[in-house]
Amino acid sequence: MANLVLFPVLGRRWWMLLLRGIIAIIFGLLAFAWPGLTLIILTALFGGYALVDGIFALVAGIHARWVVLALIGVLGIIAGLITFFFPGLTALTLLLIIAAWAIVRGIIEITAAIQLRKVIANEWALILGGICSVIFGLILFARPAAGALAVIWIIGAYALIIGVILILLSLRVRRHHAVATV
Repeated sequence: MANLVLFPVLGRRWWMLLLRGIIAIIFGLLAFAWPGLTLIILTALFGGYALVDGIFALVAGIHARWVVLALIGVLGIIAGLITFFFPGLTALTLLLIIAAWAIVRGIIEITAAIQLRKVIANEWALILGGICSVIFGLILFARPAAGALAVIWIIGAYALIIGVILILLSLRVRRHHAVATV
């Protein structure tokens, strides 16, 4: 039943995936353009990204009645709010929050992709995004004391990869929805 409701709603809101991808790419480019950002500015950028991405995912999940997507949204909102309400957190704590967020998000995305495969054959984009999220989180847990520049570049690269994957997924969903409604 969830798949019958889920895909038409996601198909009509394919642009939300596209917008999330664009926002992730913008965040990633900003991280590369200003590698000398202070930790507070990086915290604000990450918090803003996680909050906006979380809001869009939550809204899409609610409209689609898809608990998994809504959970990704809630997780992003919580991660974003934590960074705004506690900007004085140490770099290590921030990295651990980002790492945990990425791993949980990745596991949820992989689970969601497996469900989406029932609707779209050979769905790989969301699985790849989930794997990238888990790997990114594991790298941050393994090297939390890495230099700030390296961390900024890892975060930027992650955001760019996820952004491209979300854009590709949005185009696949849009194309599949257009064919399904004809």
